[in-house]
Amino acid sequence: MEGHVYKIVELVGSSPDSVEDAIGAAIKRAGETVRRLRWFEVVQIRGAVDKGAVADYQVVLKVGFTLDRENE
Repeated sequence: MEGHVYKIVELVGSSPDSVEDAIGAAIKRAGETVRRLRWFEVVQIRGAVDKGAVADYQVVLKVGFTLDRENE
């Protein structure tokens, strides 16, 4: 039996509400075009400030997905 092989892509999700929503937005959008998403790693969290308040959250993610096989 062969082990898993993953491809990794980097995504940036954003949300005006929270870090969790930024992660969710990135994963949801990637799931529309990338099959077999398996895991994510938060690489960086940052945001924008407007008039002394948090205006937007940005999260950089590494997302892993398994590669297709010809017989699958």
